[in-house]
Amino acid sequence: MTIAVEANKKLNKIEKAKAEKDGLAVKDELEHFAKIGWENIDKTDLELRLKWLGIFFRPVTPGQFMLRLRIPNGYLTSEQMRLLADIIQRYGDDGSGDITTRQNIQLRGIRIEDMPDIFRRLKAVGLTSIQSGFDNVRNITGSPVAGIDPDEVIDTRELVQQLQDMIVNHGEGNPAFTNLPRKFNIAVEGSRDNSIHAELNDVAFVPAERDGVIGFNVLVGGYLSAQRCAEAIPLNVWVPPNQTVLAISRAILTVYTQQGLAAGLRANRAKARLMWMIDNWGLDRFRAAVEKELGHSLPTAAPMTLIDRDKQDHLGVHPQKQAGYVYVGLHVPVGRLSAEVMFELARLADVYGNGEIRLTVEQNLLIPFVPEAQVPLLLAEPLLQQFQIAPPPLLRSLISCTGKKYCSFAQVETKGRSVAIAQQLDAQLHIPQRVRIHWTGCPNSCGQPQAGDIGLIGTKVRKNGEMVEGVDIYRGGKVGKDACLGERIYKAVPCDELPEILSGLLVEHFGATPKEI
Repeated sequence: MTIAVEANKKLNKIEKAKAEKDGLAVKDELEHFAKIGWENIDKTDLELRLKWLGIFFRPVTPGQFMLRLRIPNGYLTSEQMRLLADIIQRYGDDGSGDITTRQNIQLRGIRIEDMPDIFRRLKAVGLTSIQSGFDNVRNITGSPVAGIDPDEVIDTRELVQQLQDMIVNHGEGNPAFTNLPRKFNIAVEGSRDNSIHAELNDVAFVPAERDGVIGFNVLVGGYLSAQRCAEAIPLNVWVPPNQTVLAISRAILTVYTQQGLAAGLRANRAKARLMWMIDNWGLDRFRAAVEKELGHSLPTAAPMTLIDRDKQDHLGVHPQKQAGYVYVGLHVPVGRLSAEVMFELARLADVYGNGEIRLTVEQNLLIPFVPEAQVPLLLAEPLLQQFQIAPPPLLRSLISCTGKKYCSFAQVETKGRSVAIAQQLDAQLHIPQRVRIHWTGCPNSCGQPQAGDIGLIGTKVRKNGEMVEGVDIYRGGKVGKDACLGERIYKAVPCDELPEILSGLLVEHFGATPKEI
């Protein structure tokens, strides 16, 4: 009893709430919540535990919830897309969808009274939102061209799906993984361009050849947050592309969960991500604990990974490994989708492809298995005038978080502003190369600004005696074979001064020149 009391003293308030009642427990109360209405739900259940079901209460839109799905490897079918469109259509202007930087979709405007029916309908088409928020393993990412890339190293789709099934018990929820010290990101790369941004994940598997066998080197500890940004580091481990990926993932998660209290992770949430355990213990001790949990030692890492090219954005028309077929990458401005657009995407995937839709971490999407002869007809479709395959340079590589409209953490409006500024600068400048500008509304870095060529983090700025919306500006982030994080170059820039400052950066560092007017 004394030990339990002493252990409880070391817990932060979130951990104490989790100790009182596991987040997954609210799954059995969802029908009750739907009946009593959101105003009558216990505050901790409403604001915290519902996130274990992927349901997010938003103070800026009270009564209208966000529902975060799990879409492993970014793979959707037209049937699934059509259902998501149908779900948000009923909410009119309040209903929308966002493609996220973790290759999944968030639905907005949802009412709690509709959640039980929505969950039943999602399950019927093989979708789930379980364990997609807060202290859980988030959507597992993989190459959006898995299985169709002519230069692919490993098709990751089956492994990623098996990982998801293990972690969430085939969508039913898995208590073994519902009490992590903090959120956790896993990615499995099978292509040569680091499409998953491996360095930003708590655990990442990247293709590597050892003794003539192609498998994965393992990276650990990467994350972005308001308190710290850390690139994942090599665990000095190689694993074959089989069930060992699941076994080591389970072992790492178990060590992180079960030994998190002893490692001090459950006392201070600002120092609770996996990298803090690795810092506190040292990499050798952490690896030894993982091997002990596994029950056997692991081979050392291959000397080099097979990541040997710059990051692709997959927009445009590209040949597949399947003869006679191409995939077509569509640009979705900052990932925002309406019900009407989602219905149309499902139709296009059926008419021109095989019903598949692939999502990317750049908040775009692909339609694969388009017969070469059908490409002109697809490109002539009205939606492809809106979702272009070759947009202007800045708009093409624009990333944005949700922003102030829907998120109470955001200090600035991001999506609309980012598009407007990109369009303005694209119209004013000749820009000879892709420039990835990442926007995020607060230091939590959902828009991954440190990974952008230019990154913007929302903040409040004093100008002319008043508080206005502003940003801190980062530069130098790189993705692909030589990935690294950018550094802050400007602090507290008012948003109305951004076009001029960004124009200067584009001219000085990216070869931009003014267009003749």
